[in-house]
Amino acid sequence: MTEPRRSTAPIDFYFDFSSPYGYFAAEKIDALAERYGRTVLWHPFLLGVTFKVTGLAPLPSIPLKGAYSMHDIERSARYFGLPFKQPSTFPIPTQHAARAFLWINDRSPQKAREFGLAAYRAYFVNDVNISDLGAVLDIAAGVGIDRDELSGVLSGTEIKARLAAEVDLGLSRGVFGSPFIIVDGEAFWGADRLPQVERWLAEGGF
Repeated sequence: MTEPRRSTAPIDFYFDFSSPYGYFAAEKIDALAERYGRTVLWHPFLLGVTFKVTGLAPLPSIPLKGAYSMHDIERSARYFGLPFKQPSTFPIPTQHAARAFLWINDRSPQKAREFGLAAYRAYFVNDVNISDLGAVLDIAAGVGIDRDELSGVLSGTEIKARLAAEVDLGLSRGVFGSPFIIVDGEAFWGADRLPQVERWLAEGGF
């Protein structure tokens, strides 16, 4: 029996900066993909838009499920071996961070990843409210992005339309959560699906 041919197509990784599960996946996804000769395309996303489509609500506001989820988030951080501190304000709007990521990613995907991870760590480790534009600019400057140039970009309409188009594209592909990972057309929702993603990569599907 011949082994299934393994694809080398990039993995699509959708995430919202207010998603703790998105943070966990962001810390793991590139190394996971690299083990199987894959690259990852990072796509910032806005969960608030999906809530309007699905009729769902942020986890903390859902009876029973909200309390469980807050406990599960901390347990999952321990499972993944990642630092975590529950932010004092949660969830938050993340348009500024998402727009900044898009603009940086258009110029340097590697630098965008550095910014993305720095923003996630700022929020979920150091309790920095990244819904604040000033905080986003500070984080970007910390990874070598010109603060004034980025500030000018984020005040314009072009980057807002760019993010809206990115979110619409995600919705058209069936994205409704964070993290949302698409491998060879197969969708996986949640950081707890990373073992399934790895098996899919290892076996060429199952």
